[in-house]
Amino acid sequence: MSEQKQAEQHVVIVGAGMAGVQTAVALRERGFTGPVTLIGAEPHQPYDRPPLSKAVLLGKAEGSAFEIDFEELGVELRLGLDVTGLRADDHEIDTEAGPVGYDVLVVATGAQPITLPGTEGVSGVHLLRTLDDAVRLGPVLERRHSVVVVGAGWIGAEFATAAREAGCAVTVVEAADRPLAGALPAEVTTPMAEWYGENGAELLTHARVRTVEPGTPGTVVLDDGRELPADAVVVGIGAVPATGWLTGSGIALDPGGAVTADERLRTSLPDVYAVGDCASFPSARYGRRLLVHHWDNALQGPRTVAATITGAGGDADSGPYDPVPYFWSEQFGRFVQYAGHHADADELIRRGDPAEKTWSVLWLRAGVPVALLAVGRPRDLAQGRRLIEAATAVDPVRAADPSVPLKAAVA
Repeated sequence: MSEQKQAEQHVVIVGAGMAGVQTAVALRERGFTGPVTLIGAEPHQPYDRPPLSKAVLLGKAEGSAFEIDFEELGVELRLGLDVTGLRADDHEIDTEAGPVGYDVLVVATGAQPITLPGTEGVSGVHLLRTLDDAVRLGPVLERRHSVVVVGAGWIGAEFATAAREAGCAVTVVEAADRPLAGALPAEVTTPMAEWYGENGAELLTHARVRTVEPGTPGTVVLDDGRELPADAVVVGIGAVPATGWLTGSGIALDPGGAVTADERLRTSLPDVYAVGDCASFPSARYGRRLLVHHWDNALQGPRTVAATITGAGGDADSGPYDPVPYFWSEQFGRFVQYAGHHADADELIRRGDPAEKTWSVLWLRAGVPVALLAVGRPRDLAQGRRLIEAATAVDPVRAADPSVPLKAAVA
């Protein structure tokens, strides 16, 4: 794109989380000179989300605002502004403050947490997605309240960890038979169930919530009639793409509500891109469309969007967007990392004993690593991720020996 044309192009980014902020940054890094407007629904300065369930929640940090000077970057911030619709034919979005025109639109609205049916507006029931959520939950931890966490997924485990660190009595209620049932197979997650009890949290599996009765304390009533007293209830049962505002716009969405972007993160509408938690993309590496609700995807995708908008070429960001998905979680004194996508693997290799503090699991397809989970073994993660990226086959016998570095297990 010529500099003159760039100067005439107005890029509007909807969503001021990691994906939206990094898109603005990447555009400037690529030399984009046109106006950039970043619209966020929350009134706060754009901030990073991972610290919310850790330092911010425990009062060790007041916030997690990005250390970016948006004025110096030449990015107009419009915060506390809800976007309500998209009219592609007019190249306009609708907001509470009126329409905003764009030449190029980037959808980066992320995901929104699933609420527990029947608990909307019930006093003492919390979500943990925003800075305001973390601020509201801070006093719960300070006062060492008894807490019931609904959902033993990533957020549930991280909140339970923080609550136990603060001295709260914690009960975690999970509808499935084990933690992380929707994310990882049983042979990996079954040992993780022990982490809860070891850290003084009670984990109830096969347990569904019938209702939450407010009070002091409130009561969580399970389907089997059990009643759990709770000063606070924290719901962590998943998230869905925040794309309701795109209804009627003509943009292509999948059945789960994610924007179906292409290999360059372009949507079905002209001049409209989608990035981060709200968008799926086709992965040639895994032969399927991926929807990745994790920080690293929101960091990497914007580089591809910026490269496409500016017409830049000659580097990795100007090719198809096909990363090895990566995320991490800190829970119960353990650092858990995952890279790749294990769904089509045909072999699982253990490196170490899951009963110990550190271990990892490697998934292979036709002898080639496709995913790796590391618990307290960051070197395994780093080396395994490189093997996955390069599609390098390994010797299963050597790979199963935790004393052998993964890079030395190449077939």
